[in-house]
Amino acid sequence: MAIVNYAEKEITCKIVYCGPGLSGKTVNLQQIYKTVSPERRGELVSLATETERTLFFDFLPLEIGTVHGFKLRFQLYTTPGQALYEASRKLILRGADGLVYVVDSQKERLEENIKIFEALKKELSMVGYKFEEIPFVFQYNKRDLPNISSVEELNIHLNVDGKYPYFEAVAIEGIGVMETLKGIMQLVLGKIGRK
Repeated sequence: MAIVNYAEKEITCKIVYCGPGLSGKTVNLQQIYKTVSPERRGELVSLATETERTLFFDFLPLEIGTVHGFKLRFQLYTTPGQALYEASRKLILRGADGLVYVVDSQKERLEENIKIFEALKKELSMVGYKFEEIPFVFQYNKRDLPNISSVEELNIHLNVDGKYPYFEAVAIEGIGVMETLKGIMQLVLGKIGRK
């Protein structure tokens, strides 16, 4: 839930990047860190294992500007994708204002994408959220690889009703990263504006 500090005139929103391990969540934050000017971002903090996989989370604070006299800040987090880190994911999901689900588009990863997506819905429920009520977008990542599922296939299995926005991306090259971020920010701000 967005934190509104009336004394400091600040609104802080939390966006969490979820998805299977090695889908590109950390790469998204690294690309955002490279793209956003140092005046508008903090340091990227990563807690990674020796194999450079995310152990707990990555964190990147951003300051976007001012809306109606309030400074607007976003805090970007990633979750670990491996199934054994369910407890960590639930902790990170608490207080989320929006979610980005980073999909590994490779055909051999489709089952894992579906499994982690279903687990995400359950984990959200366990921390008191209704999945249908939280701003959400898909990012179909790794679109440059040769053996990928079509967007139609991904939508059939993940975005069944077609109601969630999706963005194609090659996060390692920065393609689609900022578009995804802007997409989820607009949904989060739209929800805050309706309250």
